[in-house]
Amino acid sequence: MRFVTFQLDGQQHAGVVSNENVVSLQSAGFADVISVLAGGDAALRKAAEVAANPPEGASFPLSSVKLCAPIPKPTKIICVGLNYRDHAIESKMEIPTRPTIFSKYNNTVIASGDEIILPKNSEKPDYEAEFAFVIGKGGRHIKAEDWQQHVFGYMNLNDVSARDVQLAVSQWVMGKTFDTFAPMGPYLVTADEVEDPHNLTISLSVNGEVLQNSNTRELIFKIPALVEFLSGIMTLEPGDIVSTGTPSGVGFSFNPPKWLKPGDEVVVKVQGLGELRNTCVAEA
Repeated sequence: MRFVTFQLDGQQHAGVVSNENVVSLQSAGFADVISVLAGGDAALRKAAEVAANPPEGASFPLSSVKLCAPIPKPTKIICVGLNYRDHAIESKMEIPTRPTIFSKYNNTVIASGDEIILPKNSEKPDYEAEFAFVIGKGGRHIKAEDWQQHVFGYMNLNDVSARDVQLAVSQWVMGKTFDTFAPMGPYLVTADEVEDPHNLTISLSVNGEVLQNSNTRELIFKIPALVEFLSGIMTLEPGDIVSTGTPSGVGFSFNPPKWLKPGDEVVVKVQGLGELRNTCVAEA
């Protein structure tokens, strides 16, 4: 299933996309998508039943609603740096022997179709196509072999980065957490819809020019290892987003660099997860 958060008449709903319609899960008692994730298999079955047989007034044409980020207020946004070998090489950094982790905050979250605001105090805004997974069943000290019990689904994410701010110090967080710097969606696709998350094409284009093109098989630390590593440090909770890193072809790797500019349309595509499409604007 494809879960979304959508806005209708000023109110946000958790929903499931079915063909060209979206079905609200409000009648099933789900206030948001995180409540579905937290409800486990029973909640997933209930959502599937409502999507298959929507009550009167619960189904809307997709064209009539505003899609928000699938999880507008995630509990955590955990990001993995340098997780594609080719990207680590183009960054002139050593291949990591343990995951490099940083975070983003909720102020960064926007939906497909929303505008990426290029900050006035950065001259080097960059893009990063990423494949993200979302935690369903939480836990601590999860074994790598049990990862599938804890991953609810997958979605596109763009780890927008202000390189001059990011690389001014050893900690990357400030360059990653400007408002609007985590476009995600348009859908959260359940894990059963993705046969092998470690064999998906991932690409990014700017104004139709493909600048990143790779496959998730190239990940250095794959999902089982990340789930085990992260849960060994922190309790993973329903709705946590883990963005697994970006392949080569980011803007700073070109000569001259291809920084994002006002008017640029950026499209992230991970196989089977739809298109994450955003336009850049200058900060007022």
